[in-house]
Amino acid sequence: MKSVDEPGTGRRFIQSGSPYEELAGYSRAVVDGDWIMVSGTIGQDFASGEFPDSAAQQCELAPDTIEGALAEAQATLGDVLRVRVYVPDRGDVIAVSQVLRRRLGANRPANTTVCCPLAVEHAKVELEVTARQSRRKPHAA
Repeated sequence: MKSVDEPGTGRRFIQSGSPYEELAGYSRAVVDGDWIMVSGTIGQDFASGEFPDSAAQQCELAPDTIEGALAEAQATLGDVLRVRVYVPDRGDVIAVSQVLRRRLGANRPANTTVCCPLAVEHAKVELEVTARQSRRKPHAA
């Protein structure tokens, strides 16, 4: 991940190296103040270009990419307030939901799941999240 500050706006743009970011001219995430908007993220291994066979396996990869973007923004999956899940096959919703429940742990963000076609061939799940950097108080020394 790499990030670039936009002078005068306080915004920071985070790039993951996905070929789709370059193709469509977007950022993996945008940080604006405490808020972090993470773009729709598919479960593709961007290094190899490969897609795992199942929606559940792809759903294991997408949060890894999202975690990287959040880390660059000094946040974690525990800071996610909303997740949007896009799944082409309604039959995959339960498997994808189970992976998300496990990956998000005790965090229980707002969630919307939509069954619809995806723009990328072979993609079986796409995740989009909104997070806010936590306001944890620093530990006293």
